[in-house]
Amino acid sequence: MVQKLQSILRDSKTARWTVLLCLALPMFASYFFDDIFSTVSQIFKDPNLLELGWNSADYGFYGGAYSLLCVFGGLVICGMLLDKWGVRFTGTLFVALMVVGSLTVTYALSPSFKDSAVADFISGLGFAKPSLALAYTGCAVFGLGSEIAGVAVTKSIAKWFKGKEMALAMGLQLSLARLGTASALLVAPIFIATKTNEFVPLSTSNNMAEIGLFLMIIAIITWLVFISFDKRLDKQDADAAALNSIKKKSDDKFKFSDIGKILTNKHFILIALLCVFFYCCIISFKRFATSILIPRFGIDDNIASIMTSLLSFSPIVFTPLFGFLVDYKGKGTQWMIVGSIIVLFSHLIIAFAPQNVWLGFTGLSLLGIGYSLVPAAMWQSVPKIISENKLGTAYSLIYWVQNMGMLLVPVFVGQMFTKTNDSTEKMTQAVNAEFVFIALACVAIIVSLLLRKSSQNHPELRLDEPNKVKKE
Repeated sequence: MVQKLQSILRDSKTARWTVLLCLALPMFASYFFDDIFSTVSQIFKDPNLLELGWNSADYGFYGGAYSLLCVFGGLVICGMLLDKWGVRFTGTLFVALMVVGSLTVTYALSPSFKDSAVADFISGLGFAKPSLALAYTGCAVFGLGSEIAGVAVTKSIAKWFKGKEMALAMGLQLSLARLGTASALLVAPIFIATKTNEFVPLSTSNNMAEIGLFLMIIAIITWLVFISFDKRLDKQDADAAALNSIKKKSDDKFKFSDIGKILTNKHFILIALLCVFFYCCIISFKRFATSILIPRFGIDDNIASIMTSLLSFSPIVFTPLFGFLVDYKGKGTQWMIVGSIIVLFSHLIIAFAPQNVWLGFTGLSLLGIGYSLVPAAMWQSVPKIISENKLGTAYSLIYWVQNMGMLLVPVFVGQMFTKTNDSTEKMTQAVNAEFVFIALACVAIIVSLLLRKSSQNHPELRLDEPNKVKKE
């Protein structure tokens, strides 16, 4: 009776997968909003044709804002609060921040902001582009909310799927999140004019943000449904512990000194480094994908948008598949190596392959497969090396390191793209940007090899063992 009480929700497939859906939908909304301009980044090359008035450097600056508060302490501090205050309270707070940030960005892009008193006030503070300043602020708030919400989601999946289909669950969550990106990549060209020399009004730029804001509202509703499930599970666990006279050990409570233990864990350090170098090869590339692909493969805007969407649609299919393999077959560190090598190979194709559209599709398809393989093996490894009461802090520290790269790389790459009508110059800019991503991929391979070696030296961590616990 006690065992049934303790495990009724956790052992119910219906409850587990319903919880997963409720956790994944906020991430779908987050990814959609973050990528509203990724597939049409070329519109920023000529600010004279964009009523918003931003150029590519401005767009890169805006993209880097996502990581601003995360890097400067917010992500780590809030991750500790997640462990201290719990997933439900802290997660709700930061899902709400996602909404506030997206609302701010939406307003900054709207026609009503352009001649408003708020715009005049921001101009009076010395900002030449008030919309950029306000959107930057909103994106920074949105980024912090999104990242901590992501930590809460990942920690919750580890809690609900421990000893079960953890990698598959994390893979499915990533797939639905990336479906948000894919949706944004496909929908953006419909709402935002991208034809050569066609003027893009503010109302058009604002349409995508409004859709993203609507999705944020849905995200709050699904998060509240998750909270109701999680409360029931905690009550069942507490009742079962009381019946068994189990007292919570003091070691199970998070302490600020635990940060030192996490940061001195070499396996954790390697996973964090792999995360930042690997994701910069993908996410930072995605922000400038069309600016790179159009000159490299001699294609038009629409083909470039479809090509870029493969980067999100491939993981939707392959991430759950690879997660299933990790759950039942293990070999997590080996998959990380293979995925990193695939990413390097794909960037070499994008940078140096002949100007053939099918080679472009090949490069992006491979990049999408690599984007599926590494995360499917990487994220499920963290609960194997860090105890559950420290997972919020651990994931936050990983995201913190990742966001350092996400803050700097878009700004650096954005400076490489300047307005030019010369096809040779456009090609040079695209290849120079690719050199950055190739270098990052090489480092990711080295780190994954070191992690593999460390796993072989410490088999007790079971980093390469299957997640699915076989029933006796």
